[in-house]
Amino acid sequence: MTLLIFLALLSAHPVPCLLSDSLTFLAVGDWGGKPTAPYTTEAETKTASSMGITAEKLESSFQLSLGDNFYYYGVKNVEDERFNETFENVFTASSLQSPWLISLGNHDHYGNESAQIAYTNVSKRWYLPNNYYTKTYPIDESGHTLQLVVIDTILLAGLTDPILRYLPPPGPLSVDQADEQWTWIEKTLTESNATWLLVAGHYPVWSICEHGPTDILVSRLKPMLEKYNASAYLCGHDHCMEHIHDGSNPVNYYLIGAGHLTDSSEDHMKDIPKGSLVYHYGPSDPEDDHGSYASVSVTSEQMKIVFYDSSDQHVLYENVQSNPRN
Repeated sequence: MTLLIFLALLSAHPVPCLLSDSLTFLAVGDWGGKPTAPYTTEAETKTASSMGITAEKLESSFQLSLGDNFYYYGVKNVEDERFNETFENVFTASSLQSPWLISLGNHDHYGNESAQIAYTNVSKRWYLPNNYYTKTYPIDESGHTLQLVVIDTILLAGLTDPILRYLPPPGPLSVDQADEQWTWIEKTLTESNATWLLVAGHYPVWSICEHGPTDILVSRLKPMLEKYNASAYLCGHDHCMEHIHDGSNPVNYYLIGAGHLTDSSEDHMKDIPKGSLVYHYGPSDPEDDHGSYASVSVTSEQMKIVFYDSSDQHVLYENVQSNPRN
């Protein structure tokens, strides 16, 4: 069984050292600013600054966005000023000029999500070739690899109501589109021979926070993750940071949805498997407008995920998984 080493840090801690023969990337969700000038928030700005420092220290190869890239109604077209005002002019550190792998959230689907796909051909670092896609990266010269499978959970589960935000996704608008993606997901997972296999989307499988678990992902995605020995599922949507792991299977669930703000809700504490909550962070502090993000580092034998507070880059939590898929 996968060996888990859990460490929650209560005070400031330096950024962890870079692992040898490793691949590192940063992950952030729900960072999308606001729809009126200046189109960003203090929390997003702090997150961007902190990510730049961490990316430089850890030599991040790329960044992973877990959706809700533009609040509240996405973008209108590929020329929308939001691409510059909320992304290009905010994440300006030289260490963040490497590729950004993008996934789509419900707020992105409220607008023109196809414009975000088209922006791949405009920006030097924005990468969203389709609603869902996969990328594989080498870890070392011995052939070990990391595969990321980025999915569109809104096409699978449906678009939440923009006003009645507490309501769960109602189900896919197009059953055919959803079935096509389910078929693609299973085929992609079946064919993977990666050392580490990570699946990433916006809606959570499990969460204790405001929105809670996503029923269709629990019933259909979770069995696939277990069957094909995925290493972890990364998501956003709820504005908190969580690590959930049910000891009966090896899949770890990391929720990284606090790029824009943190929310203290624990409304769905009873809706996840008993005893599966390993870590949760989501203080609401009006006096300290801050966010959170994560780094993920993999070697041939270990995957290390670290949660950071953007106020001062201090480490909130670390977890190391040993024994990869192969």
